[in-house]
Amino acid sequence: MSEEKKKKEEDAQLIALAGFLHETYSDSIHSILLDDDPSKLHLPLVIEFAKLMDFDPEFAGKLYSCPGEYLPFLDKAAKRVKDAMLEELGDLKDAVRKKKPVRVRIDVSGSPLEFPEASPSIGKVRANHMRKLITLKGTVIRSGGVKMIEYERDYMCRKCQHSFTVRPELEAGNRINLPALCPSKSSRGCGSASFQSVEGSTICRDYQEIKIQENVQLLGVGSIPRSMPVILMDDLVDSIKPGDDVIITGILSAKWSHDIKDVRCNLDPMLLANYVRRTNELKSDIDIPVETEEEFKHFWEEYRLTPLKGRNFILEGICPQIFGLFTVKLAVALTLIGGVQHVDASGTKVRGEPHMLLVGDPGTGKSQFLKFAAKLSNRSVITTGLGSTSAGLTVTAVKDGGEWMLEAGALVLADGGLCCIDEFDSMREHDRTTIHEAMEQQTISIAKAGLVTTLSTRTTVFGATNPKGKYDPDQSLSVNTTLSGPLLSRFDIVLVLLDTQNTAWDKIVSAHILKENFDEKKDKANASDAKWMLPKLRRYINYVKRFKPVLTKEAERVISSYYQLQRKSGTHNAARTTVRMLESLIRLAQAHARLMFSNEVKQLDAIAAILCIESSTTTSPIVDIVGDALHSNFTDNPDKEYKTQEKEILKKLGLIEDSP
Repeated sequence: MSEEKKKKEEDAQLIALAGFLHETYSDSIHSILLDDDPSKLHLPLVIEFAKLMDFDPEFAGKLYSCPGEYLPFLDKAAKRVKDAMLEELGDLKDAVRKKKPVRVRIDVSGSPLEFPEASPSIGKVRANHMRKLITLKGTVIRSGGVKMIEYERDYMCRKCQHSFTVRPELEAGNRINLPALCPSKSSRGCGSASFQSVEGSTICRDYQEIKIQENVQLLGVGSIPRSMPVILMDDLVDSIKPGDDVIITGILSAKWSHDIKDVRCNLDPMLLANYVRRTNELKSDIDIPVETEEEFKHFWEEYRLTPLKGRNFILEGICPQIFGLFTVKLAVALTLIGGVQHVDASGTKVRGEPHMLLVGDPGTGKSQFLKFAAKLSNRSVITTGLGSTSAGLTVTAVKDGGEWMLEAGALVLADGGLCCIDEFDSMREHDRTTIHEAMEQQTISIAKAGLVTTLSTRTTVFGATNPKGKYDPDQSLSVNTTLSGPLLSRFDIVLVLLDTQNTAWDKIVSAHILKENFDEKKDKANASDAKWMLPKLRRYINYVKRFKPVLTKEAERVISSYYQLQRKSGTHNAARTTVRMLESLIRLAQAHARLMFSNEVKQLDAIAAILCIESSTTTSPIVDIVGDALHSNFTDNPDKEYKTQEKEILKKLGLIEDSP
């Protein structure tokens, strides 16, 4: 009697869920049924947990606590709705009848399952999360091949002819274990242990194993990022690749670790994925409220007549512990903001992300700028050249459980963000050449252990290196740094910071450092009034990346004239005075327009890009009005100084005549 009651309750639950799906997601199911794309082998139906909770809070609670038991209810309810809609389709019924079953996927966005209890970080997954529906955020660091797994098979008892279904145990390595005795529920009981497989009853599903790692930026100092294997099935396989940022909802399970002699066998946690969402396409993980947007607009309205003064006010918030170095701070801002990617009619892409290299004596603040830039970027990876190999920077092939898998390196993990490489000169020449493709084509082509693929590396590379011995201004940059010409030509900006003797500058810097230490409490109290703090800078950089600046005729004229002049006088570095320099000019001009909160690249932005290029030692100075990058400082009236620089540059470019 209890079983009959239970069956009635299940039927009532199915009817209620089918009504909910039909009322809320009928359009989605209808479009799925009419989709005739042959490449789609599965029918995923994404439902929102928040809506399910509003409809039936009790069932939603059971789904969270026992997803393995209650998720099939949703699949069965979706099948009922699908069958009902097939009847409604009439003539089209036969065309879509052979479609595979609908797989329900749970999206927890905007629901209580986004709270820390149900969405822990990977390192905080504990035994109390076992068999529950949890959500994990991380980066895909390893991806295995797509396999076919035997998901279900029917067996028949040789004695009583009773049929039953057996599924593999994921905890035991997908092994099918037959029952010790016949599971027949007859009154007498069979007691037989002899079974035979029912021909044609085997059901297989697509299967893939990946590994995700928690975001390094969210960890404290000294914390080791934890990782967890994830199992993808059906439509989820091959939906993500190494380097992708993902949010995965699934059931926490465990599997026995591999048998190793004299080593205790443990249960390793793993996640059986139900829903996967890539976050690479999102503009930013930082939520920018409307009030902040209005604050940015009001800020530029205040500096409408003196825009460069407003720009310098923003730049003062970059690495505030370092005095001066205006040129470096401007270059860092332009590198982080970047330009706009261009795709021509043939599909050829020209990168929008600039690259930057700091070459300087010890103690000039190179590593400080690298660390601060990593904090400003929404996604960043910091590494050193001394401990980095080509495999660690790109992709390595690892063997796991008898299968070769790809594991993402620093450049792949920093896809869509920033990769900081300190001590760039410590890398071996072979390791440095492997990043040429990643820096220019923004891809990495892999052919390792029979795995041939191409991964995306839309990454900004920010490097720092020491000169080889004492820097010799008469020698080329390649000789002074032991970096090859092809590698240097890929950097849009290369700034040299030489610690030369300058009594006046030393006096100013020492006074600044002593004042910072003496007035530490006072400075902290008034820091928010004096300059923009790190969170606000991050929001601003991520906000202005939404702009798509277009070059005006005046900007095109200035950039074209400067490029032609460089081509004519290209004696310092012939490799750099190519189309790459023109692309760098456009990128930096677009980045400066974004920094100035504009959708147009004006003449001011083009001249600012030229000044950055002139500061770089990869080109021969044409304008020759830029001073030493290390001793560059913020001026009191940058707009007035710009007028003088603009006139001087336009004269050099032959765009205006000298006044008599």
